[in-house]
Amino acid sequence: MLEKTFGSAVYGINATIITVEIDVSTGIKYYHVGLPDNAVKESQQRVTSALKHSGYKMPGKRIVINMAPADIRKEGSSYDLTIAIGILAASEQIFSTKLADYIIMGELSLDGSLQPIKGALPIALQAKKENFKGFILPMQNAREAAIVEGLEVFGVNNLREVIDFLTDVRQLERVSVNTKEEFYSRLHVSEFDFSDVKGQENIKRALEIAAAGGHNALLVGPPGAGKTMLAKRLPTILPPLSLQESLETTKIHSVAGKMGKNASLITQRPFRSPHHTISDVALVGGGGIPQPGEISLAHNGVLFLDELPEFKRTVLEVMRQPLEEKKIMVSRAKFSVEYPASFMLIAAMNPCPCGYYNHPEKECVCAPGIVQRYLNKISGPLLDRIDIHVEVTPVAFSELTKDRTSEKSNNIRERVIKAREIQEQRFAQYENIHCNAQMSAKKIQSICKIDESGKQLLKTAMERLGLSARAYDSILKVSRTIADLDGSKEIQNQHLAEAIQYRSLDRENWAG
Repeated sequence: MLEKTFGSAVYGINATIITVEIDVSTGIKYYHVGLPDNAVKESQQRVTSALKHSGYKMPGKRIVINMAPADIRKEGSSYDLTIAIGILAASEQIFSTKLADYIIMGELSLDGSLQPIKGALPIALQAKKENFKGFILPMQNAREAAIVEGLEVFGVNNLREVIDFLTDVRQLERVSVNTKEEFYSRLHVSEFDFSDVKGQENIKRALEIAAAGGHNALLVGPPGAGKTMLAKRLPTILPPLSLQESLETTKIHSVAGKMGKNASLITQRPFRSPHHTISDVALVGGGGIPQPGEISLAHNGVLFLDELPEFKRTVLEVMRQPLEEKKIMVSRAKFSVEYPASFMLIAAMNPCPCGYYNHPEKECVCAPGIVQRYLNKISGPLLDRIDIHVEVTPVAFSELTKDRTSEKSNNIRERVIKAREIQEQRFAQYENIHCNAQMSAKKIQSICKIDESGKQLLKTAMERLGLSARAYDSILKVSRTIADLDGSKEIQNQHLAEAIQYRSLDRENWAG
């Protein structure tokens, strides 16, 4: 007898419905076709044991399992439940009229219990798009899939529960999530706050400007100056995620299997901080079974690279394209997948290998030329894409012991949101520009206009400080953001002056 059940495969961050056709007929042997990988082929042993422990048996007949479309590779163990239910129906051990209405996914343990799957959210979205009535999946992933409105989602713990539901022996409780309520209830919850940071007002100001204009930033300073502490608090002053951004971010984390048990919706901007030993593939995504990399997991959030010169040069260079295009294409011989990668890059580094170059109290012990060689590990093209360079100095003891509370993140965030609203209006007619950092050189000329006194100030600064040519556009973009924070329509001299000081690494003889 031939029966069909339905599962799904995830490619990139989108799902494709897979039809699992199972034919049980006279004969012997077990055939699995339709480009299954080893994990899918090994389902025979898991399904056999799970059926036995659930009171059923694997039919001693010829079983042919085809996974269509047959030209797409099927990967992973999440088809176990789909196959098990199909075998029971095709061997007439159960009878159900519901098989065509539901996507059924889950990895089986030998005792028939279910293990979580990856990509529950994109699968649920595709199921709704193709007019399936519901989605049956492991209980651990149920809240994640239930975000999709208009789709019946049933979380189950074992194979027996699925069988009883399909044969009308029992009713399962539908898992429901009020998406908007879930989103807004946790939108402003964060364990970090800028008020935790003592002193460093100039660095907070630089990060506020970075957040307001979407600028990438580089913090340069000695160990213990607070670079990591400040960077971790940046997401708390970025504009809150919109519901659409939240769903996009959740899809990526779902595909990567980073959601955790009983998670539903990511409501906080991601903060990813990979170690400097990370490989190219782990950063940008890919692998034998393509998975999103750290830059995609940081989509709509912050990617923090601590000890920037310690990263391999090849790792840093592969970021240049996604920084420009806000996406990454992972290409293989037979297919390509695209992952979104719209993130803010915040990097931190010591000024030299020993960490104490330009330190107000401690002496640098690096040999002549070592400091410049250390900085040269970061290429010019990458620095081109970092608009703000700021020096972080150690906090004085008097600042640490002050009782005065610093400004809270919520107050800073309000100013950032107002500046972003100005930019949204400014770039409303441009499809791929949403903030000042994304302006091209042509847009900078038309939008960041300065008067004669401003041009003279910029000329003087570039000559006296020895600023490089690449600093010119960055200064104009950052000064436009500072003007937006001030609510000024024109870029004034004080805005230019403040922007000029955020180009530390472009100054001549900065490294001696």
